[in-house]
Amino acid sequence: MTAEAKMDPEMFSMVLDTLEKLGKEKLTLDVKLEMDSSAEFPMELVRFMLGPEVGLHLIFIPEEYGGLGAGAKEIAVISEKMAKMDLAVATSFLAICLGMDPIRVGGTPEQKRKWITKIAEEGLIVAYAVTEPEAGSNVQALKTRAERVLDAQGNIKGYKLNGQKQFITNGGVASLYSILADTPKGPSFFVVEAGTEGLFPGKHEDKHGIRASNTAPISLEDLFVPAENLIGEKEGQGLKQANQVFGYTRLMVATFGLGGGMAALEKTIAYAKERVQFGGPLIEKQGYTHRLLVPNAVHLEAARAYIEKTAERLDSGEEDLEVEGSISKYFATEAGDAMANDAIQALGGYGYIREFEVEKIKRDIKITTIFEGTSEIQRNIIAVFRLRETVRSRGRFYLDMCEGLEKLPQESGARLVSQATRSLNDVILGARKSKLTKSQHVLFLLADMMTWCEVGEALCQKAAAYHGKERSAEFMNAAARLFAREVAEKVYMNGLRITCGCDQFLSEVRENLSSMDLEGAMEGRLRDMNIIARDLAS
Repeated sequence: MTAEAKMDPEMFSMVLDTLEKLGKEKLTLDVKLEMDSSAEFPMELVRFMLGPEVGLHLIFIPEEYGGLGAGAKEIAVISEKMAKMDLAVATSFLAICLGMDPIRVGGTPEQKRKWITKIAEEGLIVAYAVTEPEAGSNVQALKTRAERVLDAQGNIKGYKLNGQKQFITNGGVASLYSILADTPKGPSFFVVEAGTEGLFPGKHEDKHGIRASNTAPISLEDLFVPAENLIGEKEGQGLKQANQVFGYTRLMVATFGLGGGMAALEKTIAYAKERVQFGGPLIEKQGYTHRLLVPNAVHLEAARAYIEKTAERLDSGEEDLEVEGSISKYFATEAGDAMANDAIQALGGYGYIREFEVEKIKRDIKITTIFEGTSEIQRNIIAVFRLRETVRSRGRFYLDMCEGLEKLPQESGARLVSQATRSLNDVILGARKSKLTKSQHVLFLLADMMTWCEVGEALCQKAAAYHGKERSAEFMNAAARLFAREVAEKVYMNGLRITCGCDQFLSEVRENLSSMDLEGAMEGRLRDMNIIARDLAS
């Protein structure tokens, strides 16, 4: 994204209105259930959404190429709303953005003008062809080859691609493909148009969820690509280009987890207000609200706070936010998946029935914890890069965060998150000094501590400055305090698992963990849960 990218507020409002109207008129419950049952790509609907009457894809495209030039924060809002409507359709749209991104970040001025303008004007369906049958999320294990084709003078006139791609969203319906292949100088992206000889889309996969989204393998057999279709016209830039967009695209997947989770939460609340059991509606019973609604609502609010913060940083021109993208995706998609699971439980037998939709949301949302890098891949990225940053800064990375938290109003729970983050810092440095960070199990424990602390910081910051209309300030502060307690618990328990449970007893670090007053932190917990439950019921 370009620095300070932002749509005109009136135009943004029009896009949201168009999206709401589209949902009501074109994506009714019956339509969504039929799409899910038939597992057929809704070509007519998608063409309508890409057509001149709607042009929804233009939000992803910079103004200079005929788009609306939306910023990351605006696209996050729109993506969340699309995911609430239907995750299969939303996934097809994200793939258009994803497929265009290598051109956007790595293309020459001429390539950007040619291809991005073409996508904008013609409403092309685009596919991002990176994943392979044996490589999965490890793009460095790439086996698709791009062999140089030379002219009579020995100049490169093109490339011949051979290989297999797997799990490609829009793979069987795309008009344009961004394909990653290994050249003599390393992985590189190529732009390929549908119908090119040697490009063979496979059968649409019969999937557990997002069934209406087209997912297909692609075979490349002596596929000739002209040299001018090498993105950037320079070999070996593919991994760099992929990494440049991960902070952004993983943030968008995070909004899908948030949107799907919010859809499940809202349906559960609506059901709980109407369903009467043992003399009263379920929304009034703590055994229901405090188990199935309140914890999930807090997690989703925390996810939104972190997504908003990361989007604002992207819009301000910050780069190298790959870890932030991973934290966003990991936390938000797991939170959304948990809410969808609890929604089925909350509706009881009705939750298992298709027409109540929550079982479909659960099936759909599961993929968000898998595609664009599984939750396990994200945890590895978070731990490795944050460990490196903590060591490089001699602990200042997290200590600076602590100092910022201590300046916030304490009704947001910021002091507790600060204490937990200081303990996290001690555990990281202690584990590294003892060489425990060679264990991937330890890295994953650290990744969870890091994630909860950083998400907790974002929620405290949001609560401290909250002036929104969606929720009350009381709700936001209660949510931040509840999540702060979770942060402290996560750091304390994972810290013990590392300092006491990994064949080494790190006594000094263990003592620092004990300095957190978890007993005192629990004071007022039920009162805060009651605040959240009351707000949800209103």
